[in-house]
Amino acid sequence: MARKDQRSDEAREWRRLYRSARWAKLRQSVLDADPLCRYCLEAEIIEEAKVVDHIKPHKGDPELFWSVDNLQPLCEACHNGRKQREDLGQKLVRFGPDGWPIE
Repeated sequence: MARKDQRSDEAREWRRLYRSARWAKLRQSVLDADPLCRYCLEAEIIEEAKVVDHIKPHKGDPELFWSVDNLQPLCEACHNGRKQREDLGQKLVRFGPDGWPIE
């Protein structure tokens, strides 16, 4: 049995943007220009980016949604872990390659 979509009507409306040809083209251009995960690079780890993330959540604002300056390439692990915790306002402790916390 299919699960009911729990999102608001407003959220369902802007989520359609992710299925547009314009988004697919923009997403690919970001990944072509910057193919490595930005968060992993901070820790001196080389990981291929698979996700294009909005730095500042757009919440349906078309200007923020389409702004290249508001996009960053991330690997799936960083997007689904660290980025989601940041968006929820949770405190994160990151560690550099030397094992010490990154401020």
